[in-house]
Amino acid sequence: MPDMLVKLYTLPPLEPEIAALTAQGITIRRGIAPEKHVVLAWVGKHFSPFWVSECDVAFSRQPPAIWLATQADKLVGFGCYDTTALGFFGPTGVDESMRGRGAGKALLLACLHAMRDIGYVYAVIGGAGPTEFYTKVTGAMVIEDSSPGIYTGMLRGE
Repeated sequence: MPDMLVKLYTLPPLEPEIAALTAQGITIRRGIAPEKHVVLAWVGKHFSPFWVSECDVAFSRQPPAIWLATQADKLVGFGCYDTTALGFFGPTGVDESMRGRGAGKALLLACLHAMRDIGYVYAVIGGAGPTEFYTKVTGAMVIEDSSPGIYTGMLRGE
């Protein structure tokens, strides 16, 4: 999967996405340290142990570099940045039952807006899976010859 480049100075607004989700009872907010164990367990159950490691790094930042989607006090999605490398967005994931409702888009935009707010002008989406989604939402462009990129030689266990 290729990396993608996003111009943070041309991002669409976040507020309409938040409002649309609020109307559905979904909250988008930054994670806080006391819930780290809950989030890591959920990510491990629904996604990947590699992503658990990246979420752990996101919680180590101050403020945490992880945004959560919750509904009825239950985690339904997450998005991280500055985990594998500074200036990188990801990983991100939404519970299968919640996909298509806008939480993934809002988490992406929340993370990218947070990156812009701390001074980044561009962000890299590392190992982007749904490249069409990222292009549609943010105007992201594929970085040619970027796969496997930073993930070259990554330990994958036995």
